[in-house]
Amino acid sequence: MTNLEVSNYICSFYETARKAGMRFKMGENFEEYIAITKNIVGKSPTFPNFRPDCSQLEPGRAFWIIGEDQSGEVAHVQALRVDDLSAISLTEHLESLKASYADPKSQAGSGSSCVCRAPTARNITGMVAYHGDVWLREDFRKQGLPRIFASVAFGLAWAKWSPDFIYALVPTWSIEKGVADQYGYLHKEAHGSVLSLPDLGIEDDDWLVWLTRRELSQLIKQMVAEMLEPGLS
Repeated sequence: MTNLEVSNYICSFYETARKAGMRFKMGENFEEYIAITKNIVGKSPTFPNFRPDCSQLEPGRAFWIIGEDQSGEVAHVQALRVDDLSAISLTEHLESLKASYADPKSQAGSGSSCVCRAPTARNITGMVAYHGDVWLREDFRKQGLPRIFASVAFGLAWAKWSPDFIYALVPTWSIEKGVADQYGYLHKEAHGSVLSLPDLGIEDDDWLVWLTRRELSQLIKQMVAEMLEPGLS
């Protein structure tokens, strides 16, 4: 897949979002991201994975996307980071709490734990991208936008990292309502992250959803081909 194909892919979805009344902007400064997201009404607090006081979010290894409506108000956010899991599996990464904290021993509160029961997580290794902190304002829902903003995220993740895997951790309602399918994820397993962070009031049992590098490439190529079909813009 060429850089031009990926660029066209990303630009097309930026344009589709613009027509839907949303403008995207991207950044790598997570101090700025937290300053913006902490004031969003209706959005849950950002998990430690994307908090610079908890995780190492170096430029080039993590970025965020914010969508604004025509009046400049925030209508959507999401964030991605890449971790080098060449020596360990995703299961070990999650259960060590290093997905949440740079130094779990000193940063994680008393009673903090994570259990990953998703079988495939033991085989997810290499350069692994995590896609999370996704929020969409209520008035923009039910318009097919999850496919658009996930596609932008996938395209940027490919352009920056070409990861071996890209994954997300989503609640059961997202599976039941098909939202994870709208994102484009092809695989899902229950109990991907049974996470307890008592000091933050977090008690979650999320599904693991993911794509392989090949599947991510095929997804982008398929979308590029569709955009080039006669009569499509």
